[in-house]
Amino acid sequence: MRTLKYAILGLLNQKEMTGYDLMKQFESTLCEFWSAKHSQIYPELKKLTEEGSITYRQESSDNGLEKKLYHITPEGQKDFMAWLSSETPAQPTPKDISRLKIFFCSCLSPEERKFMLEEQVHRHTARLNHLQNNQKKFSQVPDSASDEFGDYLVLMGAIMREEMMIEWLKKSISLL
Repeated sequence: MRTLKYAILGLLNQKEMTGYDLMKQFESTLCEFWSAKHSQIYPELKKLTEEGSITYRQESSDNGLEKKLYHITPEGQKDFMAWLSSETPAQPTPKDISRLKIFFCSCLSPEERKFMLEEQVHRHTARLNHLQNNQKKFSQVPDSASDEFGDYLVLMGAIMREEMMIEWLKKSISLL
């Protein structure tokens, strides 16, 4: 399954965007759960155009160059909605190098173990602060019918994930 296809269709279902705008969405809003590189986005846009799922119009940009403004077609919207409403099987647990190292931490000295765990607390605390700062863009919980509602839910989940990770790491340190 070309999941990137549906991520792009979903973004274009919200509003028209250039390839650059799409890339920025992957770097900001979607980065908490999905990633795509410039080298993946543009070939996918070409495929989606060829398939008739999206189309574009050329516009002049501020610097005088032409840019493509993509939008979803009715066919693309139908395909996206079918994908969105289909069953999602449970995903395998993602690989996590830090947890793998913690699994083998008994090979380290007590001081090295404590340092490893404290370093992870520091990293996850910085990540939590970043996410909480991103949450400031919402003055309140968005209406459930708005395009921002899903963004809010995913951000809330990412904050909770980091809070639980920090709690687990601190409890692990207390067991040393």
